[in-house]
Amino acid sequence: MINALPPFDSPLEANLRSSVLQRIRLEIVSGKTRPGEILTVPTLAKAWGSSTTPVREALLELSNQGLLEPLRNRGFRVCIPTAEDLKNLFAIRVQLEGYAITSVDNISENAVAELRLHAQEIADAVTARDTFKYLAADRAFHYTLISLAGNERLTKMIMNLRDNMRLYGIESPAGMERQALSVDEHFQLVDVIISGDKQRALSLMKTHILDWEPIFLDAIEADL
Repeated sequence: MINALPPFDSPLEANLRSSVLQRIRLEIVSGKTRPGEILTVPTLAKAWGSSTTPVREALLELSNQGLLEPLRNRGFRVCIPTAEDLKNLFAIRVQLEGYAITSVDNISENAVAELRLHAQEIADAVTARDTFKYLAADRAFHYTLISLAGNERLTKMIMNLRDNMRLYGIESPAGMERQALSVDEHFQLVDVIISGDKQRALSLMKTHILDWEPIFLDAIEADL
């Protein structure tokens, strides 16, 4: 449940709305907040010691993105995912992220260092069995990587797809095993980009993405 999360350091922090949005999204896409569950602004604001404004804005944005359904005078209901929608998202992600990684021509030492830092954060999260930290580090890695293509619209499209993909089963035995296997893949992606082998980069990215598909699909179909 969302109200089981630790409180914010301060309800006045500058990125409060972003933090609220990220927390709710992670709870939904990971399946911790169940399909059909109703979220209300007062309940979440009280649980986090926050004002209602950032919570309401976050819920409205997630509604616009299709993760929540607004209910008149009741709050927001978590939309029920479908296997077909998940398959479509994977198909699109493979194409877009594959294009992005093959569009990278030059990579600076600073970018390499940043990617390796995020890859190590992913490894540390797996060791700690901390899925939320894993997801945050994985997002940072892929954002940095995709941005190297130099196409802002492409980056926004891909990150929106990633942010709204249901990750059911990520903490199942198969999901935890896949997290562990992905650690080396992130370091390999950095090395292959440095080498300039675009075909190898494309192949590795496809495997990196698609090996998650059966895990998520099995979890959704078993749960709904």
